[in-house]
Amino acid sequence: MALSTSRPSVRLPPDVNRVLYVRNLPYKITAEEMYDIFGKYGPIRQIRLGHKPDTKGKAFVVYEDIFDAKNACEHLSGFNVAGRYIVVLYYQATKAFARVDSAKAKEQLEKMQESAKEKYGVS
Repeated sequence: MALSTSRPSVRLPPDVNRVLYVRNLPYKITAEEMYDIFGKYGPIRQIRLGHKPDTKGKAFVVYEDIFDAKNACEHLSGFNVAGRYIVVLYYQATKAFARVDSAKAKEQLEKMQESAKEKYGVS
């Protein structure tokens, strides 16, 4: 009978996942520095740094294992990087897509208002 090398069956909260959302990063941080900081907690599949003005200082870190992501989130939230305390959260797709959906809904509403103004002569 072989011994199991997997982790014990631990029930994790539903918001815990392999993708971490990191905020308040220094603008000049590189991907290599991110790998050095976050790689201490386990193998990383991907790191995505923001480069646009509205995404600078933010990043996504994807771990191979959910337990490594949990450990990194617990230990690195509030960690000082180049004089800035970073914020590490679990990525929540529902919140991200809700922002996109609300922006689309607002855009559709504006189009409908414009067409109503043209059609009915309302100003």
